Amino acid sequence: MILLAVLFLCFISSYSASVKGHTTGLSLNNDRLYKLTYSTEVFLDRGKGKQQDSVGYRISSNVDVVLLWRNPDGDDDQLIQITMKDVNVENVNEQRGAKSIFKGKNPPKIIRKKNLEALQRPVLLHLIHGKVKEFYSYPNEPVAIENLKRGLASLFQMQLSSGTTNEVDISGDCKVTYQAHQDKVTKIKALDSCKIERPGFTTSNQVLGVTSKGTAVTTYKIEDSFVIAVFAEEIHAFRMNFLPTIAGNIVSKQKLELTTTEAGPRLMPGKQVAAIIKAVNSEYRALPIMGQNFQSECKGCPSLAEHWQSIRKHLQPDNLSKAEAARNFLAFIQHLRTAKREEILQILKAENKEVLPQLVDAVTSAQTSDSLDAILDFLDFKSDSSIVLQERFLYACGFASHPDEELLRALISKFKGSFGSNDIRETVMIIIGALVRKLCQNEGCKLKAVIEAKKLILGGLERTEKKEDTMMYLLALKNALLPEGIPLLLKYAEAEGPVSHLATTTLQRYDVHFITDEVKKTLNRIYHQNRKVHEKTVRTTAATIILNNNPSYMEVKNILLSIGELPKEMNKYMLAVVQDILRFETPASKMVHRVLKDMLAHNYDRFSKSGSSSAYTGYITRAPHLASTYSLDILYSGSGILRRSNLNIFQYIGKSHLHSSQVVIEAQGLEGLIAATPDEGEENLDSYAGMSAILFDVQLRPVTFFNGYSDLMSKMLSASGDPVSVVKGLILLTDHSQELQLQSGLKANMDVQGGLAIDISGAMEFSLWYRESKTRVKNRVALAIIGSMTVDSSFVKAGLEISAETETGLEFISTVQFSQYPFLVCMQMDKDGVPFRQFETKYERLSTGRGYISRRRKESLIAGSEFPLHQENSEMCNVVFAPEPESASSGWF
Repeated sequence: MILLAVLFLCFISSYSASVKGHTTGLSLNNDRLYKLTYSTEVFLDRGKGKQQDSVGYRISSNVDVVLLWRNPDGDDDQLIQITMKDVNVENVNEQRGAKSIFKGKNPPKIIRKKNLEALQRPVLLHLIHGKVKEFYSYPNEPVAIENLKRGLASLFQMQLSSGTTNEVDISGDCKVTYQAHQDKVTKIKALDSCKIERPGFTTSNQVLGVTSKGTAVTTYKIEDSFVIAVFAEEIHAFRMNFLPTIAGNIVSKQKLELTTTEAGPRLMPGKQVAAIIKAVNSEYRALPIMGQNFQSECKGCPSLAEHWQSIRKHLQPDNLSKAEAARNFLAFIQHLRTAKREEILQILKAENKEVLPQLVDAVTSAQTSDSLDAILDFLDFKSDSSIVLQERFLYACGFASHPDEELLRALISKFKGSFGSNDIRETVMIIIGALVRKLCQNEGCKLKAVIEAKKLILGGLERTEKKEDTMMYLLALKNALLPEGIPLLLKYAEAEGPVSHLATTTLQRYDVHFITDEVKKTLNRIYHQNRKVHEKTVRTTAATIILNNNPSYMEVKNILLSIGELPKEMNKYMLAVVQDILRFETPASKMVHRVLKDMLAHNYDRFSKSGSSSAYTGYITRAPHLASTYSLDILYSGSGILRRSNLNIFQYIGKSHLHSSQVVIEAQGLEGLIAATPDEGEENLDSYAGMSAILFDVQLRPVTFFNGYSDLMSKMLSASGDPVSVVKGLILLTDHSQELQLQSGLKANMDVQGGLAIDISGAMEFSLWYRESKTRVKNRVALAIIGSMTVDSSFVKAGLEISAETETGLEFISTVQFSQYPFLVCMQMDKDGVPFRQFETKYERLSTGRGYISRRRKESLIAGSEFPLHQENSEMCNVVFAPEPESASSGWF
C-alpha cells in the first residue's frame, strides 16, 4: 500500500505539471528497480487475420528499468537505464510443432553470441517532460540489434494529457495524437506523416499502382495512478489496384508489462546529464532514436552472371509468349538493382543477338545509376547496326515506372548528338515527351532537365521547317501533353495533311479541363469546314473531341444537323458515333438526348443513313471497383477501302484511368487501284498505309507499311502477308517498393512488381484479283505479377510471396469485299482462352540456414470469346463467311 501511495503521488504531481502547461510523461520513482516482461511479435498473412495461416516470430525478454538521475531543478528531466535480459525467440504460429525452425536451438545459436551480448547491454534514455531528448548506446553495435533496443526504448515516450504533437522515435519524426482517459492513455501515430529516410518508389498511375496504408496504436494502461502495461499494434497492408488478390498484411505487436518493483540503486547526484552518463560508462554515445537502415548479407546467392545464365533460356524470342519469361524478367531486375556498372556491362558485351534485346529491356528497367551508365556505354547511337537494341532501350525508358532527372538528361544529351538512324532520332524525342509527362505527374515539372525538354519540344514546333521534324515534335507533345503546347496544336490542326491529323489526335489525349471553349471553337471550324476543306479523318477526330468534352447544346445540334450533308461513309460513321454515345451512356449522352427532342435533328432521314463505317464501345470486364473497356471504330472511304481503323482498350479504377493500348491502321490514296473516285478533300493524297500505337499511355513511333504508289506496287508484288511488328519486348508494368521501419525495431519490406512480355503486330493485305482487303492486329501478352513481404531482424527472417500469371491473345480482323456495291465488311475481335495461375509461398529462415517453407497453387481457365460488336456487323459477317453450298453429288461428273 505504501508503494501504491508513493506512485499515486508521482502521478498527481505529473498531472499538476501538465495543467500548468507542461506535457508531462512517465515519471519513475527514486531508488527503485522496475522489473517488466517484454515481447514483440510480427506475423505476415494475406489479410484474412488467421494466425494459423501466417508466418512470423516472437522475440521476448525480461526488462529491468531504473532511474539513474533526476534533475534537481525539475522532476520531468530524467535519465533512465533499460536492460533486456533472458532473451528468447520463438514461433508466433503455435501449430508449427516439429517444423519449427527454433526447435532444439537456444538463443545464442539463433541470435548469435555477439548479437545476444549486444542486445543485452543496457541503453540510457534521457527524458524531458516524457519526451526523448537523447538515446545513448554503445558504439559499433550491429544496426539491427540497436534497432530492437530503440523499439523498446520508444515505448517509454508518452504524455499523460490529450493533444496532438510531433514526436521523434524509432519510426521517425511523426505526428501523434494522445487520448487521455481515466485509466488509460491511447497514442495514435500517423504513419504516413513520419519523416525518415528509407528507399522506395511506386508507379504513379493508380490503375497499375498499389494501395498501401499503415496504422499504429499504442495503449498505456494505468492502474492506481501508474502505467503498468503498454500494448502496441502496428499494421501495414497493401493491395494491387487492378488485381486485389495480390494483397497482404504485416502485423507487428509489442507488449510491456510491469511484474514487480524492488529496491534499486540510489540516484546519482549532479546537475549535468553529460557528467552522469560519463560516470556510468564513458563508452556511451548519443545516437539517433530513429531507426537506422541495414542490409542483411545474402549467403550463397548467385552472382549476376550466374543468375543470368540460369534464366536466359526463358528469354529466348520463342519463349516470350510464356509467363515464365515475364517472371524471370522481374527476378533479374531485382538482382540488377544491386549490381555494379562493370558487372552489367560485362554481361551485355558477352550476350548474343537473339537474347540481347531482352537483356536490354531488363537492364533499362532496373532504373539505377549503374544500369543506366552500363547501357549508355554499351549502345552506340551513331551506328545503324544496332537499331533494334537502341529502340528497345528507348521504349523501356518510355515505360519506366519511376524515371528520374538523370535519365531525361541523358536522352536530351543523346538527342543533341549524331545518329546513325533518323528513326532512332525521332524515337528519342518521342520518349523525351513521355518522360516529361511522368516527371511532371510526380511534381518534377520545375526540374532543370524538364524545363530544357519542354523548350526543345515547343521550340521545335515553333521553328521547324521540315515536315518530318514537325511530325516528330508533335508525337513528343502527344506524350508530354504540355498545356502550353495547345495553341501550337490548334495552329497545326488547321493545316493540311498528316500534320493536321496528328495535331487533332494529340488534342484528343488532353484532359477535359484543357478542352476550353477556345479549343472547341477551332475544332468546330475544322469539322464544319468553315475556312477550308479537311480530310475525313481530321473532321471525325475533331467531332469526337467535341462530343467527349462537355459539348454545348448548339455544338451537339450542329453535329447532328450535319449528318446527311457529309460524304456517304462519313455520314454513317458520325451516326454510329452518336448511337454509341447513347448506348454506352457516356457523359455526353444526356446532352444528345436533350437535342434529339428537336425533330429537326432527330428524324428518320437523318438516322437511316447506310454505309459500312462503324463505332462501338463495350466492356471487357466490369466490377464495382474497376472496369475495362474496348472501343473499335472504322471509317471507310466512299469507294469501300479502309481509311482508318482504331482499336482502343482502357482500364478504369475509381477516377483514375489508363490508356492500355491503341492500335490505329490508316490508309489513303488507294482509290486509283480500283478506278474509284476519291472523296472531297482527298483527291491529291499520296498512296500510304501505316500503323500507330499507344501502349500504357506512351505513344510509340508510327510504322509505315508503304508510302507512295511505287512503294505500294513493289510491296504488293512481293507481299508475303507476314505481320509487321509494332512493339515487342518485356515491360516493367508495375513497380512498387517500400522499406518500412516497424516501431518494434524490425525492418519490413513490401514489394510488388508486374512484368509483361508483349508482341503487337499488324498487317494489311490487299488483293485486286479477289477484290478484297484485310487488316489484322494481333496482340500477344504474357503477364506475371509478384507481391512479396518480408520482416527481417538480421538473425531470423519471415516472408510471404503472392504471385499470379497468365497468357492471352487478342486479335482484330477486318475483312472488306468490294466486288459489289454496297461492299461487304466484317469485323472480328477474338480473345484466346486465358489460363490464370496463382501461387503462395510462405517461409521462415534463420541466418544459420535452417528454414521452413510452404507452397500453394491454384489454377483456373477463362474460356476464349469473341467480343460483340453491333448487329449490322454480325449480319454482314454471315454474308462474307457464308457456308459453302453442299454439292449434290460426290462424283467427278
